[in-house]
Amino acid sequence: MSDGWGPDVLGAPFEQRTLDLGTDAEGPVVATLVRSVARGIAALTGPLRDVDVLHVHGWSDAFFQTDLARFWNTLGARFFALDLRKYGRSIRPGQTPGYIASLDQYDDDIAAARAVMGDGRRLVLLGHSTGGLTLTLWASRHPGAAAALVLNSPWLELQVGGFGRQALAPLIQARARFDPLGAHPDVDLGFYTRAQRELGTLPDIPDGWRPERGFATHPGWLAAVVAGQAKIAGGVDAGAPVLTLLSTGWTPPLQWTPAMTQTDSVLVVDDIARAATRIGTDVTLSRIPGAIHDVFLSAPQPRSTAYAAMRRWATRGALAR
Repeated sequence: MSDGWGPDVLGAPFEQRTLDLGTDAEGPVVATLVRSVARGIAALTGPLRDVDVLHVHGWSDAFFQTDLARFWNTLGARFFALDLRKYGRSIRPGQTPGYIASLDQYDDDIAAARAVMGDGRRLVLLGHSTGGLTLTLWASRHPGAAAALVLNSPWLELQVGGFGRQALAPLIQARARFDPLGAHPDVDLGFYTRAQRELGTLPDIPDGWRPERGFATHPGWLAAVVAGQAKIAGGVDAGAPVLTLLSTGWTPPLQWTPAMTQTDSVLVVDDIARAATRIGTDVTLSRIPGAIHDVFLSAPQPRSTAYAAMRRWATRGALAR
């Protein structure tokens, strides 16, 4: 690990710290932890003053949602965001962006983050898309570690549905064994990025952290995701209350349509809603009209609805004292 915290690209009050994860075939591997802590009266009297939030981003992504951090800080919580290995702040020259052979490998990233965060406070896991899948599986392997989970459009099921995933899995796994870093066809046509641009929510972050059409995908990575989704389909127990936030609508990303500024154009949300029933015994599903894939990058009204739902769930239910 580095000697301490330093300035982050987001500016004050955000700080970052590099977490050393050793080396792999592509060289030194790191994760990066970003933090924003509650201050003043909120830190002393806020309803969540004993809570640490750990955010994990989705595919082809990094942390940049300052409003999300501010939301938790105003409730008294300390906010941490983890840029996983080979994403965002953690990408190093010569690395394959976002590549992982098993989602279980992220246990090391999360363990390094928690070592810096320290013990003694309640842990809330907050995951978007692939990050939601990763954190759900992590919580199921570490019962009692998290006090609650918030999932923002988690990628709990493949876009072809459960039957399609089962049919494709042997082919995906076979190619992953023989050609893990092979090329896949480019299926991201940039419509999700365009939706954010039209809404004015597209982040202004360094080039390469969040490509307009996403990172190139590879058989080894897809096999890791599908294996994780198969575990979800078989049923897991996150071991804590879960809030799942999803749009009410889905638009297939075949050609651009303005409906993509009011619906999820990445995941089939009804399939995700069904999968969410298999991740624990205390799962709240909040469907947000007009939301896009990242509900916190939606238009003002659905964004406000999502924040209100999360506040009610956290302060009056799952985390109420």
